[in-house]
Amino acid sequence: MAFKPGFDQSPAFNDAGRNAFNGSLNGAPYGQQPAAGQQYGGQQYGQPAGQQQYGQPYGSQPLSPEQLQNMYDRPAAGPVETERMTYEDTIVKTLVAFGVLLVGAVIAWNIPMLAIVGGVVGFILALVNTFKKKPSPALVLLYAGMEGLFVGGISAIFNAMPNLDGIVGQAVFGTLGVFGVTLVLFLSGKVRASAKATKIFLIAMVGYLAFSLVNLVLSWTGVTQGAYGLRSIEIIPGVPLGVIIGILVVIMAAYSLVLDFDQIKTGVQRGAPRIYAWTAAFGLIVTLVWLYLEILRLLAILRGND
Repeated sequence: MAFKPGFDQSPAFNDAGRNAFNGSLNGAPYGQQPAAGQQYGGQQYGQPAGQQQYGQPYGSQPLSPEQLQNMYDRPAAGPVETERMTYEDTIVKTLVAFGVLLVGAVIAWNIPMLAIVGGVVGFILALVNTFKKKPSPALVLLYAGMEGLFVGGISAIFNAMPNLDGIVGQAVFGTLGVFGVTLVLFLSGKVRASAKATKIFLIAMVGYLAFSLVNLVLSWTGVTQGAYGLRSIEIIPGVPLGVIIGILVVIMAAYSLVLDFDQIKTGVQRGAPRIYAWTAAFGLIVTLVWLYLEILRLLAILRGND
């Protein structure tokens, strides 16, 4: 039965092991002593001492004092040189993905039917990017483009409804406002992701997904009345259920932003590979699209379009 040897049993710590280890350092195979004329520590037996210059790589010309000084004066390699994740690189990648989303939104604003294509393909790409072990910049950007089609088409449809003129601009400013406030609170340290809060968030997310699925089925089967299904029901006189749920979901989306910020901070502090900045960009795009759509629907319910 195999077991881990103790210090006295390990080959590196007994006499035979030390002799063999010293032989391997002297250029001989492990367990053998170097033969005559064999390399000993990078130098031939019989080679005059001092022939190897200080700072000279074996088999190359000696380095001049100026070359050595230039080597010492070079700045230490930063995150970019070491291909590590940085805040600046993450911001750039997020802006690129957001730019692609805006292009898709402009296209679908003029052709709202593209929202169907963007919604279906975007959902598939979201699953692929979520479960893909190594992020793919092309897939993240493609997802952003499809989400742009979905968002642009949905926005055009809402904007064309009676009494909802200008609602898209309000939803955009509302989204930017929530994003800005959440970022400031996170940077100030007043809001942080915690294990308990994250657990509550996940439970709430499961409950919200279940509610959305039930509401969708009831709306399609004609069981519920109104444009928003169960959300249109007034459990409090003058206050539709959709308003209460909408406010709670906006808070959930804001906490999702906190999780995204925390993920970026952790990745930078731990020196994650640079490629994972695309994962952070993907997460922010997902949350911002979710936040925008929830605010858009909340505003539509508040403005009484049913």
